[in-house]
Amino acid sequence: MTLIFDKRQLSVSPALAPLLRETGEFDSQQDAGVVLNIGLINNMPDSALQATERQFMRLLKAAAGNHRIHLHCFSLPSVRRSQTAKCHIDRQYTDIAHLGRLQLDGLIVTGAEPKAATLPEESFWQELIEIVDWAEANTRSTIWSCLAAHAAVLHLDGIERQRLDAKCSGVYDCAKMVDDWLTRDLPSPFRILHSRLNGLRKRDLTSQGYQILTQSQQAGVDTFVKQLRSYFVFFQGHPEYDTLSLQREYLRDLSRFLAGKQDAYPTVPTGYFDAETEKTLANFQQRASVERKAALSAELPALTTRPDIAAGTAGTVIFQNWLGYLSLGARSKLSSVAHGARP
Repeated sequence: MTLIFDKRQLSVSPALAPLLRETGEFDSQQDAGVVLNIGLINNMPDSALQATERQFMRLLKAAAGNHRIHLHCFSLPSVRRSQTAKCHIDRQYTDIAHLGRLQLDGLIVTGAEPKAATLPEESFWQELIEIVDWAEANTRSTIWSCLAAHAAVLHLDGIERQRLDAKCSGVYDCAKMVDDWLTRDLPSPFRILHSRLNGLRKRDLTSQGYQILTQSQQAGVDTFVKQLRSYFVFFQGHPEYDTLSLQREYLRDLSRFLAGKQDAYPTVPTGYFDAETEKTLANFQQRASVERKAALSAELPALTTRPDIAAGTAGTVIFQNWLGYLSLGARSKLSSVAHGARP
């Protein structure tokens, strides 16, 4: 039961997930191993490229159930890559020019590390908005993660993200705002990891017809949706992140600060490290502010995360529901073909 990336051959992973009726009700008696073609457009920076593959692969596997998943990986050519990352993409990913021929049921589009002051100034902006238009016309549902969510709503409805006073990074309690099939069986509150420099305001989204599904008092809007020709799902948080994702990001930002590549000292992720580690990091910050040098990063003591992070737990429930929704479309297509083939 593993998901395999293969650019030449569609690879099958048997898995399990209950089916969803159009009313939003599950039917665990229907069965069967619907084949779902899902695309992953991975635009994360080189340092997180393969980790992101693993995170979504693990999440889809945990959520899939009886469904068979054909997972196809892509990356936007305009995202700047090192030669090592380019070689990995050439070996393992499908050319994005072939996106249309795969008849995807669903699509996941990740964020990217921001480089420019505004989204339209990013090197990948034009390619990304073309994906938004394509997905709206050619998928049953698409998930937009973090920066990709910000880009999609800007392109669709002119909604501008807002720069935060400090980076939103940590583990946050989120609550369900409405009952929806996507959050069925999700406890309230639940915990989700966030990591972003910008945010979208609730009033800006609701005024343009977006429905807020989950929200955090501290982190703001978490998950929201809009029904177009495709059902668009937007994540400001990262339900796919594993337990150490925020630690890796924090250490990356800390190394950049010590090397003089980043002006601001990184904010310690909220509710993420245990109390002793937070004390250690506070002491280290005092020292690093005085002795700022790249070599100092090697002297950072071991870090310990809190035991109650629950990374991936809520994401599995959400993705089970999403795959169930996609299976309806796959069954409908099979039924149409079968009826059309009759004399």
